[in-house]
Amino acid sequence: MKGARRYWVLLLMLAFVQAAGVMPAAAHGAPGAPSPQDPAAGRTIGIKLLDAPENRRADPRAHAYIVDHVAPGSTIERRVEVTNQSSTPMHVNLYAAAATIARGEFTFAPERTPNDLTGWTSLDTTGLELAASETARVRTTIRVPRDAAAGERYGVIWAQTGTPTDRSHTLTVLGRVGVRMYIDVGPGSEPPSDFTIEKLYPTRARDGRGEVRARIHNTGGRALDISGALSLSDGPGGQHAGPFPAAKTGTTLAPGDRGEAVVPLDAPLPNGPWTAELTLRSGLVEHTTRATITFPTTPGSIGAVAAVAQQGHFPTPAVAGLSALALTALCLLLSKFLRRRR
Repeated sequence: MKGARRYWVLLLMLAFVQAAGVMPAAAHGAPGAPSPQDPAAGRTIGIKLLDAPENRRADPRAHAYIVDHVAPGSTIERRVEVTNQSSTPMHVNLYAAAATIARGEFTFAPERTPNDLTGWTSLDTTGLELAASETARVRTTIRVPRDAAAGERYGVIWAQTGTPTDRSHTLTVLGRVGVRMYIDVGPGSEPPSDFTIEKLYPTRARDGRGEVRARIHNTGGRALDISGALSLSDGPGGQHAGPFPAAKTGTTLAPGDRGEAVVPLDAPLPNGPWTAELTLRSGLVEHTTRATITFPTTPGSIGAVAAVAQQGHFPTPAVAGLSALALTALCLLLSKFLRRRR
C-alpha cells in the first residue's frame, strides 16, 4: 500500500505542476514592410500581402511576408495589394529582386539584382497606372524547379515609383516598397524554427538613457524576424516601468546566426536593482528570460546582472487546465480502486 500511496501523491504533484506552469500567451505583432515614402516627389505608395497558406494562418509573419516551405517542383501563388496613397496619379513598376541576411539584418540587394528565387518568381503585371488613392491587386507566382537544391532563399516583391529626369532634374530618385520572401526548398516537413536568449545585460547609451540588450542565437532551420518587449518591476521603492518595445524589431537571423536585440528606455529611471522580464518572439516561437539587473551610472558601460531564468514554450491555459483536470480525475479513480482492494 505504501507504494500505491507514492503513485497517488506523484499524480497529484503532476496535476499541480501542470496547472501552475500556465503563462498567458503574449500578443503577436506582425512586422512591417519597408518605408513607403517616395522621397523624390513627396508621394507615397503602399503594398501589403493578401494571402497566407492554410497551415500558417496563426503565424503573424505569414500575413506580412511570403513565408513557406515547398518541395522541388512545387508552385505557389500569393496576391499583393498596391495602393497609391497620394493625391496625384502615378506609374508603379513591379518586380522581384534578391535579398540576403547578414549581421542581423534583412538586406535588400540594389536595384533588380537577381538570384534563384527571383528567377522562379513571376508577376501577372510589371506596371500599374494608379489614379489618386487607387488600389490594384497583383498575383505573384513562384515555380520551384524539380532540380532545385535544398535551402532557404530570400527576395522582395517591389513596387517602385519615382521622378523621371527632365531639363530641371538631371538625377532620378526612386522610391520603393516591398513584401519580403522567405522560401525554403526541400523534401519532407519544414525544418523547425527556434532560438535561445543567450545573454541579457543592462547598459547606458551615450545620451544617458538606459538600455537592455539581449544576445540571440537562431538554433533552428529557418530565418527569424525577432520582435518583443521588456517590462521592469520591483525597482527602487517598488517602481514598475514598461513595457518597452525592442528598438531593432527588424532584427533578422539566418539559421545558426547570432544577433542582438536592443530595448531603449524612453523614461529616466533609477539604476535599480530591477526585475527585468524580456519576451522575444518570431512568428509562433516565443521565449522569455528574467533577471535582476542594475543599470550602470557611466554612459557606455555595462551594469550588473543576476539570477537569470530562461523560459520557453508554455501550454495555453485551456490545454493546461484540461490536463490538470485529467490528472486529478485519474488520481480519484486510483484512490477508489485502492479502497476497493482493501
